[in-house]
Amino acid sequence: MTPSTTDKGVAAQDSFILYGQAIASRLLLGTALYASPEVMSAAVAAARPNVLTVSLRRESSRDAGAGQHFWDLVKSYGAYLLPNTAGCHTAREAITTAQMAREIFETDWIKLEVIANDDTLQPEVFGLAEAAEVLYRDGFKVFPYCTEDLSVAERLLSAGCEVLMPWAAPIGTARGLLNPYALRSLRGYFPDTPLIVDAGIGAPSHAAEAMELGFDGILLNTAVARAGNPVSMALAFAKAIEAGRLAYKAGLMPQRDMASPSTPLPGLAFRDR
Repeated sequence: MTPSTTDKGVAAQDSFILYGQAIASRLLLGTALYASPEVMSAAVAAARPNVLTVSLRRESSRDAGAGQHFWDLVKSYGAYLLPNTAGCHTAREAITTAQMAREIFETDWIKLEVIANDDTLQPEVFGLAEAAEVLYRDGFKVFPYCTEDLSVAERLLSAGCEVLMPWAAPIGTARGLLNPYALRSLRGYFPDTPLIVDAGIGAPSHAAEAMELGFDGILLNTAVARAGNPVSMALAFAKAIEAGRLAYKAGLMPQRDMASPSTPLPGLAFRDR
């Protein structure tokens, strides 16, 4: 695993730790669906992520020359690589895919996906927990794509996961945070666990909202790659994530049921009625 060239400039006060590695950017970016390698490279340059996700299944489907070119390209970015087990429907499939990814991408980081339903791409939480436990024992650093369910989170942490990646909405739907209450509860129950929102983010405002809840990062792909201008959108997301993080650290004012004037009432001139 190659450290990012931006790691030397990590701001220690706001970097966060993923399996012992200090990560400067709280935007994790996917490498699928871009119109061309040039567009992907420009989006990466604009957003400056420290972590890139890659799919073993997609790269295995390419011809040898194209696959090698992609591998050389992503290595040139100097980011940490996070292979995923996208498309796996059972624990056994995910475990096998993870083992292959470790050999090909030369990292023990793995974004673990076990899918229950092809229409919603909802995580299959029983197989997910089973695979996480096996992979942890095999030396993997597991990043599980999961729901926001507290009992699932507890099971994954007990299996050895040090990071959780709950969805905001089904993958690729761009619906944003469908259950902010559950996500806020997850953050509250696990204050010391890195939590990265993964899936369903469609707009920079969605990402900022998640960061304002105290989440540690956002993983994006479709919302950037399928934008009208992926490069500008990548930059917009990077800025929104930074803004959301700053707002969380600053402390948002609580919501109120009644109006509260910003100007004191005593001493104001009132018109006769």
